[in-house]
Amino acid sequence: MAVLRSDLWCMAFVRRHNDLGNMCVVSRRGDPIAGQVFIEVDHLDGTRSLFTPAPLLSRDEGAALVFQRRFTRVEPEIVRERIAQEQDFDPDLWVLSLDLRGDDPGIELVKPRI
Repeated sequence: MAVLRSDLWCMAFVRRHNDLGNMCVVSRRGDPIAGQVFIEVDHLDGTRSLFTPAPLLSRDEGAALVFQRRFTRVEPEIVRERIAQEQDFDPDLWVLSLDLRGDDPGIELVKPRI
């Protein structure tokens, strides 16, 4: 199965959320072909959540972009520090910033294994 390019996936995500009335922007452009995608969600109540790519071993076969919830409704500084740490390690990283009052950014999340 061919994996969708990072730039196309990010642009579609931003467009979809902006069409739904949620403010969404690309905060950092990464590698257009295979850059990892981080999604920073501002819940507009002083908290943020962070979604990061799920480990390959936890994804179902054939799944393209699957995320895991790294932080849920924490102080903004915690999310900023984690993103900065990742940027130092991976300069090809994409960061999408989404303003969303709810908890569901409409992405596929890794399912816990039983």
